[in-house]
Amino acid sequence: MKGRRRRRWLQATRRRGLPGGARSAEMYGVCGCCGALRPRYKRLVDNIFPEDPEDGLVKTNMEKLTFYALSAPEKLDRIGAYLSERLIRDVGRHRYGYVCIAMEALDQLLMACHCQSINLFVESFLKMVAKLLESEKPNLQILGTNSFVKFANIEEDTPSYHRSYDFFVSRFSEMCHSSHDDMEIKTKIRMSGIKGLQGVVRKTVNDELQANIWDPQHMDKIVPSLLFNLQHVEEAESRSPSPLQAPEKEKENPAELAERCLRELLGRAAFGNIKNAIKPVLIHLDNHCLWEPKVFAIRCFKIIMYSIQPQHSHLVIQQLLSHLDANSRSAATVRAGIVEVLSEAAVIAATGSVGPTVLEMFNTLLRQLRLSIDYALTGSYDGALSLGTKIIKEHEERMFQEAVIKTIGSFASTLPTYQRSEVILFIMSKVPLPSLHHPIDTGKTGENRNRLTQIMLLKSLLQVSTGFQCNNMMSALPSNFLDRLLSTTLMEDAEIRLFVLEILISFIDRHGNRHKFSTISTLSDISVLKLKVDKCSRQDTVFMKKHSQQLYRHIYLSCKEETNIQKHYEALYGLLALISIELANEEVVVDLIRLVLAVQDVAQVNEENLPVYNRCALYALGAAYLNLISQLTTVPAFCQHIHEVIETRKKEAPYMLPEDVFVERPRLSQNLDGAVIELLFRQSKISEVLGGSGYNSDRLCLPYIPQLTDEDRLSKRKSIGETISLQVEVESRNSPEKEERVPAEEITYETLKKAIVDSVAVEEQERERRRQVVEKFQKAPFEEIAAHCGARASLLQSKLNQIFEITIRPPPSPSGTITAAYGQPQNHSIPVYEMKFPDLVVSHLSILHPGPSIIHNILIPMNTTFSSPHVFVHATPTTGTSFPSPPTQEN
Repeated sequence: MKGRRRRRWLQATRRRGLPGGARSAEMYGVCGCCGALRPRYKRLVDNIFPEDPEDGLVKTNMEKLTFYALSAPEKLDRIGAYLSERLIRDVGRHRYGYVCIAMEALDQLLMACHCQSINLFVESFLKMVAKLLESEKPNLQILGTNSFVKFANIEEDTPSYHRSYDFFVSRFSEMCHSSHDDMEIKTKIRMSGIKGLQGVVRKTVNDELQANIWDPQHMDKIVPSLLFNLQHVEEAESRSPSPLQAPEKEKENPAELAERCLRELLGRAAFGNIKNAIKPVLIHLDNHCLWEPKVFAIRCFKIIMYSIQPQHSHLVIQQLLSHLDANSRSAATVRAGIVEVLSEAAVIAATGSVGPTVLEMFNTLLRQLRLSIDYALTGSYDGALSLGTKIIKEHEERMFQEAVIKTIGSFASTLPTYQRSEVILFIMSKVPLPSLHHPIDTGKTGENRNRLTQIMLLKSLLQVSTGFQCNNMMSALPSNFLDRLLSTTLMEDAEIRLFVLEILISFIDRHGNRHKFSTISTLSDISVLKLKVDKCSRQDTVFMKKHSQQLYRHIYLSCKEETNIQKHYEALYGLLALISIELANEEVVVDLIRLVLAVQDVAQVNEENLPVYNRCALYALGAAYLNLISQLTTVPAFCQHIHEVIETRKKEAPYMLPEDVFVERPRLSQNLDGAVIELLFRQSKISEVLGGSGYNSDRLCLPYIPQLTDEDRLSKRKSIGETISLQVEVESRNSPEKEERVPAEEITYETLKKAIVDSVAVEEQERERRRQVVEKFQKAPFEEIAAHCGARASLLQSKLNQIFEITIRPPPSPSGTITAAYGQPQNHSIPVYEMKFPDLVVSHLSILHPGPSIIHNILIPMNTTFSSPHVFVHATPTTGTSFPSPPTQEN
């Protein structure tokens, strides 16, 4: 037996190229004759190494080693330690062939063994990988990385409590930034680094016992390393040698590998880890000034938004909003880049779950918009110029403002209807209006700031309202929103008024007919427009009953503006047309015709002293709309009258038609005062032809005149501000001479409070008074009751005689304030039935039964007297027109 073992030992030593037992003594520190006494696991490990490293791993011996490790798992840690010892020695001696064999053996053992004692073996394995990664040789770094990646893909059966990957995160991140001179080697090293980071993430992200890979100290290394390789995608693509090699190079592209790794990392992120993963991205974009080109930034956040779970999208939006606030004083180009990225991310996030971030996002954007306006006006971020102040470029701020408005519109377009309605109300509440509840800045700078803010917010509102679809106009245009929106139509700024008209058109147009009315014309057949017309719903009918007069009034006042240009008239025409299509019923059609005829009267009478172009435009606007509505109503006689007037204008006055007015070089006439009746649309004729078709002819006969309300106080024009007042004043006339007007009592909070508190006491007093009257008539003698009634009858007769005396006497100057209102002095007396009443006057005289107060509810027109006791005047606010009619309970 001893001789046989001796011979085997001699044969083994000869294969190793060493005489006798010299190799054994040198390598293992034992006597040459005692090599067979070494532990079996060491002999098995030694046997896997060939004499020539080029021969590779001895597979048969490797199978024996693997079988031994599986049979005796308690020896696995010793095998790992011994392999580690050999590998470290071979690395130091630059015997890289044996290093590769050792790593291959380790990989096979890792793949085969999953026993409980594998943890100690893994420690030895990681020690050897770290040794390879520390080497300056790129091949060893790549070898160690590949082994680590194989290890990362193994699902271990037992947890590890003491394993650390900090070194690997740092080293792999460093490899991702390799700057080797050789382009091919640099690419391989970078790809190895990316693969290593991917392996670390896979190994640690789902293991609660490992160090938290989502900690900022790790994310600050991993994420920038991946972004660095993504950033150089153009460089890698530009160096592709030939189209034939392109598919192979794409597999070796670090940018694509980094993108896959980043997507995997973000896809594994939980709710509480999103912030730590997004913050390094923002810092990287800041440090490398990547917001200004914004192409790479948009690409990064598209990767992020499509990789994370949909319910986490709002966390990314919040991070971007916070970053935008943090960069409030950065350059406009940087802020514009952040807003562009926010726009792309918000559109993607809206398909998932945005949650409470909606109003937060719009609030932040509107705040940034206001800050940008301040920066543009002051020229600095601090509001005062100094030596160290950075000068702001106005065109860059304008670019940022446009980016904010675009972002608001693009994000709002993806929201559901209910959220979009909330956003619309939210934006409208931010528009500064000159009212008691919405104070505005004063001074020239304040006025400029208010104007710019109004324009920007209305632009944003227009973006949000574009494409807004809502079946119920009551919910699309609630009262609080519509009141504030229409109040801006009374402002002097023409641009603001145009935005309001466009916003109204966007809301009303629910069938995509807006573009068909972009050009004002008098088509002989509107069927070529292919209009989409639906029957007015019940909800829309209720909406028009409530708000129609308000809409008509603002359209009428908008037509009278001197600063209107062609775009204003096109918007007004589109608004009238869309109301006729979307919200029209019989009553609405009648009112719209009255409104347009009143606009024609504005151009004809010209009390506002409008320019020639505005008057011609009003004539043309009326012709275009009446041509449209006549064909929509399909009343032959109505269509014939409109057609006759249009044909007459074509021959005699083409300057009253849109084809000659709304062109680049309009052809106008300076003499518009002598327009003959054949050139005008006659209200009596229209009333006659429509009345025969079932329309309300009585209402058509009444000219339209708007009732000015306290809403006009929102306008900054003095003409309206002086005319309108919240207090109601009634002038009392007890004599022919004009008495001084008594100012009405101002209604305040204290007045209302006092009225509510005293109401109970007043009711008690009234109840007691009635009881005394009833008791008096029940118990008093007949003579006393008769005397009392006779005295009251005498008092009634005297009051009536006084009133009749006043009304019968001709007034000395019946024009009064009418002269000032209409500018035409009158020097002779006029009968009452020919008098012109002011716009704000509604005359109503009703005599009730005799009582404690003889005459109740008499609202007497200011500076007006009655010439006959038998004439009762019911005056609808109109210009130069009165209609004698008996008083009714309704009026």
